[in-house]
Amino acid sequence: MAALALALAVGSPAAWACTSFLVGKKASADGSAFITYNQDDYGMFGRLHYLPAATHAPGSMRRIIDGDTNAYHGEIPEAPYTYAVMGYINEHQVAITETTFGGREELADPNGIIDYVSLMTIALQRSKTAREAIQVMTTLVQTYGYASEGESFSIADPNEVWMLEMIGKGPEERGTVWVAVRIPDDCIACHANQSRIHRFDMKDKQNVLYAKDVVSFARKRGYFSGKDADFSFADAYAPADFGAIRYCETRVWSFYNKWVEGMDRYLDYADGRHIGQAEPMPLYFKPKQKLSLHDVMNSMRDHYEGTPFDVTKDVGAGPYCAPYRPTPLTWEYEGKKYFNERPISTQQTAGTYVIQVRDFLPNAVGGVLWYGNDDPNMVPYTPVYCSATQAPSCYDPSDADGVTFSWNSAFWVQNWVSNMTYPRYSQLFPSLQQARQELEDRYAAHQAEVERQAMELLRYDAARAAAYLTDYSADCARQMMDRWIKLGQYLIVKYNDQTVKPEKDGKFELTPDGLGARPVRPGFNESYKQTIVKETGDKYLIP
Repeated sequence: MAALALALAVGSPAAWACTSFLVGKKASADGSAFITYNQDDYGMFGRLHYLPAATHAPGSMRRIIDGDTNAYHGEIPEAPYTYAVMGYINEHQVAITETTFGGREELADPNGIIDYVSLMTIALQRSKTAREAIQVMTTLVQTYGYASEGESFSIADPNEVWMLEMIGKGPEERGTVWVAVRIPDDCIACHANQSRIHRFDMKDKQNVLYAKDVVSFARKRGYFSGKDADFSFADAYAPADFGAIRYCETRVWSFYNKWVEGMDRYLDYADGRHIGQAEPMPLYFKPKQKLSLHDVMNSMRDHYEGTPFDVTKDVGAGPYCAPYRPTPLTWEYEGKKYFNERPISTQQTAGTYVIQVRDFLPNAVGGVLWYGNDDPNMVPYTPVYCSATQAPSCYDPSDADGVTFSWNSAFWVQNWVSNMTYPRYSQLFPSLQQARQELEDRYAAHQAEVERQAMELLRYDAARAAAYLTDYSADCARQMMDRWIKLGQYLIVKYNDQTVKPEKDGKFELTPDGLGARPVRPGFNESYKQTIVKETGDKYLIP
């Protein structure tokens, strides 16, 4: 979900915050292009929606219901024909994800009709290419008004990957100012709740698109007074403060740090304490190696490990070295304000997406939405093909929501396992990681053969190919649910009451009399023992 980055812009933490990576087709190991999405929001129930293709009678109207608040905004004319959409990818391998940067408070328009979630969905229903999606999005908000804050969108098709940033003009003017930049095919990019487009080449009509008044509007509002060539969209419409950098741009830095040489150069920028002095990161980089599907997936699981921002190396990680912190993001003690690091992977993710599009395969087979229903570090990604005609039932359950648990819901089953693991992370996580890897390896091993069979069916009957990929996507989700329920059962038995039951050859050990063997009581690790003694002195010293 998006970030209320308006809050970030004024220095307080957002309730929601998302992260998106973009990978050009020549920056990937197999020629795929990727965009990703960690949909982060406390209290949000993650659900994978499917919208079938449809024909609409002349005069049909579409109700606009806010994707965050469920509020009714108004109606707009429906398109004569709308394409099928699975989550955030459509039948033509067009995909859109987002993060909110908020920007200047006064530019929000309370009278706008199109919110950012509706904007993404409508664009997917009406677009066959990324460029067409940009045109649809910018035209819609110009015509009907924009009901959200500043947004960064990742937009991809099999041939191109774009980043689009837009913000409203306030209650006095309808529409938005915006810039879209194509990410070079051999490059990677990232955005995470802070505007990332600074200067852009206004003469490059092929790879840069923008609102005709993007600079003049900033001048009119007093946000910019220099030469056009020096104009920065981010500086004008989303001026950075500590929170915008440390809670947001640091995530971007961490993604690049995995795949780009020399990122230490931007450490002063990423720490948020040198605004106006440190050099901002470029919008995109050429990576030091080509990224595989699993590289992209694992990048979504980052907690700053091995960097100056590593959250597993101080007392806040607790006795089990957890890369998670209680919320809210900021806190006070004795009149001073402090913060927790905000990594890419976080417990409040309701849905995580790695969207794969490929220009060397037909649309029905080439577009895959790899999905998980919780924190990406805690779940496997399962494949759902863009030609599937319904979402796997566990990802769109009829008997579950944000306050109703169901064993049929991937969201609740995956959160059940995650919430067992968080408090004793270093102890339980290896078992979860093993199960996660088993499933992802299985899906990867089967992908080529599944797609070969789908291609054979597609030659003769597109409907049969779609049915086959629908069934396969559902079967992968069922495998995940079965494995995750067994994992949860295993964890409660193995680690019950903060002990560890011994195993041998994959089975729990028994005594000669058939009882469970005595569990091991591991206690604190050496580092945490030191912390306790340092904090309490001789209080617990045995005389």
